[in-house]
Amino acid sequence: MAVAAARVNERTIAARSIPTVVHSAAMTESNSRAVALRTGNASLASSAHRVVEPFMVTTTFALPGYRTARSLGVARGIVVRSRSIIGNFAASIQILMGGNITMFAELCERARGDAFELMLKHAAELGANAVVGMRYDANEIAAGVTEVLCYGTAVLTEAE
Repeated sequence: MAVAAARVNERTIAARSIPTVVHSAAMTESNSRAVALRTGNASLASSAHRVVEPFMVTTTFALPGYRTARSLGVARGIVVRSRSIIGNFAASIQILMGGNITMFAELCERARGDAFELMLKHAAELGANAVVGMRYDANEIAAGVTEVLCYGTAVLTEAE
């Protein structure tokens, strides 16, 4: 089965299955401190306790009611999925019946959700309180193995 790339408003993700590798973007607290020293922002040194709320994420490049005080770089969450034999068998029965392939649809939503949560965590580790320009992407990296990537620009915002 061919795997289609996923964009938030352009394409949908095709079949994914059991998670095999999760995340490659988490920064350690010491990395966060290094960013603070490099950028001269002491507030980043204590950013490990920050949280980026989902409502502070947008696909546009500005949040209404907020101004961007500082851009902190790319935040990303990566999930790699592989299809299982059992999952493929159950989905193939649904394929024969026609209609929505719920086995794959639920899996795709879970993969996107996991990647989104990892992006929020990475953004918080960078010292952000919001993410702008958020996108999804997916790539088949081997037969039956697909990477789901959620990324955006981590920003520090202030209410207007």
